[in-house]
Amino acid sequence: MTSSDVVVLQIMKLTGLYIFFLMLSCSAMAQEKTFPGFVMDKNTHQRLAKVYIYNSRTDAAVYNNNKGEFTLKALPGDTLFAALQGYAVDTIVYKGQNAVYFQLNPLFIRLKEVKIIGSMPNPKEQHEKTLKEYKYALDRGSSKDLLNLGGGGVGLGIDAIYNLLSRKGANARRLQAILEKDYKEQIIDFRFRPEFVHRMLGISDFELTDFMQQYRPTYEFVLAASDYAFIVFIKNNYKAYKRNPAALRLKPLPQPVIEQIAP
Repeated sequence: MTSSDVVVLQIMKLTGLYIFFLMLSCSAMAQEKTFPGFVMDKNTHQRLAKVYIYNSRTDAAVYNNNKGEFTLKALPGDTLFAALQGYAVDTIVYKGQNAVYFQLNPLFIRLKEVKIIGSMPNPKEQHEKTLKEYKYALDRGSSKDLLNLGGGGVGLGIDAIYNLLSRKGANARRLQAILEKDYKEQIIDFRFRPEFVHRMLGISDFELTDFMQQYRPTYEFVLAASDYAFIVFIKNNYKAYKRNPAALRLKPLPQPVIEQIAP
C-alpha cells in the first residue's frame, strides 16, 4: 500500500466520522420539539405573568406573557426551570409531552395578624433544616439541593444552582440573580418583622403595614447594623413617616384580569 493510499484511507475515515456525527446531530435536532405551556400559582390556581422559563441544556430562556403562556423548544430529558420573584422555583424534566405547566409555590403567606410563641429560627438554621427535607433529583444523576421550601420560609443553595446549570452564560446568571434576590428578601424579613416594629413603635394594622412597605431597609444595612442602629433607623424613619405618610407610598397597581384554571 502506497503512502497515497494511506492518505486516501485516512480521509475516508475522517469523512465517515464527520458524516456519522452529522447524522447524530440531525437526529437530535429532529427530536427537539416546540411545545406550549403556562404557569400558575399553586395555591390560588391563577395564572402568573412575567415568569422566567429556562432550559439548562440549550441555555435558552423566555418570559411568559400576561396570560401566563409561553412556548419553548426542548428534547426529552431536558430540565426546565420556572422562576419568579416571591415564589419557589419549579423544575420539570421534559418527557416529550405536547404541553407543560408549572405550579409555583409562594414563599410567604402574609396574614393580618400573626402571634409568635417561642423563638423563630434564623435563616441559617431554617436553611439547614429545609436542606434535609427537600431535594431536587435530576435525570443526570445530580441530587444537589436547589431551592428548599419549608413551612416558615425558603433555603437557597446558590452554589448548587450554578453547578446544576453547568453553563456560565447570561441566562444562568439571570436565574441565579432571581433566586439570590429572594433569599436576600428573606434575610430582611427575618429582622424587619411586623411584631418587632409593633413593639418598637406601638402601631398596628394599616399604619404598620404602610410604614414597613415605605421604609423597608436594604439587605446591606440589615447585615451591617447593630441592634441599637437598627432601632434608631426604625424610630427616625417613623418620624419622617408621621410628617408625610404618603411620601414614599407607591401608586396602586391596575387590577389585572386573570383567567381561572378549570379544576
